[in-house]
Amino acid sequence: MALHIIDHPLVQHKLSIMRKKETSTTEFRTLLREIAMFMGYEVTRDFPLTYEEIETPLMKMNAPKIAGKKVVIAPILRAGLGMVDGLLSLIPAARVGHIGMYRDEETCQPVFYYYKMPAEKDRLVIVTDPMLATGGSAIDAIRRLKEDGYTSIRLMCLVASPQGVKAVSEAYPDVEIFLAALDEGLNEKNYILPGLGDAGDRIFGTK
Repeated sequence: MALHIIDHPLVQHKLSIMRKKETSTTEFRTLLREIAMFMGYEVTRDFPLTYEEIETPLMKMNAPKIAGKKVVIAPILRAGLGMVDGLLSLIPAARVGHIGMYRDEETCQPVFYYYKMPAEKDRLVIVTDPMLATGGSAIDAIRRLKEDGYTSIRLMCLVASPQGVKAVSEAYPDVEIFLAALDEGLNEKNYILPGLGDAGDRIFGTK
């Protein structure tokens, strides 16, 4: 299982503020964007480098640059949108796709309603969703991406349950998962505990 938990002190500190029920929508949104940027450093850590000759004010040198790694950021709507700007601040040339998924409140199964991705299939796709609860939405999103021809996929979430990580890893062992925290589990309504509530509602102020 390719699981990465990003335990940097700044990430953990900011996540603790996000978890507080009194944290405002504005602060929650800002913190999510900041954490996504920090997590982006780890998601892109293995990008290959090449070298080109440049001239500094003092001399010429062979300077490293990323060797053409093309990226698509694919948020699972709607909460995944909250992580896009943080990643774009690191990778401004990235394309952005959209995967519309929501959870049926009665069956807890993901329902697909929108899908729009770039035509180039050789890009690394970073799927974003703050919460990995049962794993159903992530699995459906990854399945659709693979059916569409994408082969290099990474999943970036803020918090996850062990059940969700297990489900995604068993369905797609080739997909690396990046988290800020692995929480205790799920309640009877399949919300992550201790979690931080409904991420979409807290990002957009809809509850």
